[in-house]
Amino acid sequence: MDYSRPALADRLAAEYALGTLRGPARRRFETLLQAHPALRAAVRDWHDRLMPLAASVKPVQPSKAVWQGVEKTLFAARATPSTTLPPTVLPWWQRLGVWQAMASFATVAAIGLGVLLSQPQPAQPPIVIVMNANPEAAGVVRASFVASVSADGKALVLKPLDAVALDASRALELWAVPGQGAPRSLGLVSPQAATTVLRTQLLKDTAAFAVSLEPAGGSPTGAPTGPILSLGKI
Repeated sequence: MDYSRPALADRLAAEYALGTLRGPARRRFETLLQAHPALRAAVRDWHDRLMPLAASVKPVQPSKAVWQGVEKTLFAARATPSTTLPPTVLPWWQRLGVWQAMASFATVAAIGLGVLLSQPQPAQPPIVIVMNANPEAAGVVRASFVASVSADGKALVLKPLDAVALDASRALELWAVPGQGAPRSLGLVSPQAATTVLRTQLLKDTAAFAVSLEPAGGSPTGAPTGPILSLGKI
């Protein structure tokens, strides 16, 4: 497999950064990172795109009691190696599923972990939506995306899994689709690179995100006029 191909490197890096690349495939990818500069560059690019999602998170100094609890949990087993957990009690890293969800974001995890330790309730990680290509539009344009929405619902990063070829008379437009009612335009998005959308309450009354094919400049009616190329439910 030619890992120097930009499209392949970007797709693998996207799955790695978003945490959807798991098990043996993830371990193999981490081994390949040491030998493939193109893969390392693609992962860095994804981390840079995801960093804005953590921009709204303010650092909070954990209390002394929190750190004491963490140290007791982490190092108690070393002090008493003969002590075992009851069969019904899971290790802390399996009980805190939100930490597992954030572990794949290497540069964001350091910020998120500090916040989680300092809050009485686990902080919600960014919401990741895979927007699959619409088979009905495959004959027109095939497009699939990954959308990452910050936990506060104020920032969205949309990136195509593969570059979308468009002529100058066409554009891609992102829509927030409610459970009922008309979709709301979130603006034009790049067919080849990541697009950052900043809006308040991105997730309010939103059941899905969609990308439509529109004339250059966007929909002239305020509603999708072209085929829906990609759709992802929240």
